[in-house]
Amino acid sequence: MQYISMTKHYACKSCGLSVTQQELFELRQQLRPGRDTESEKRKKAQKEYLKWWLAKKK
Repeated sequence: MQYISMTKHYACKSCGLSVTQQELFELRQQLRPGRDTESEKRKKAQKEYLKWWLAKKK
């Protein structure tokens, strides 16, 4: 991955994928399953439920 300062994105030289630093961090976290502690799993489930619940209210 190469950082492009003009757009503040990281770009893959082989496939062209372009992501922000936050998106890159999230992708890395998704690729490392099983490292979450119980409290992190609980927080993730709560966030997913809240997102679902708020989506139904719109």
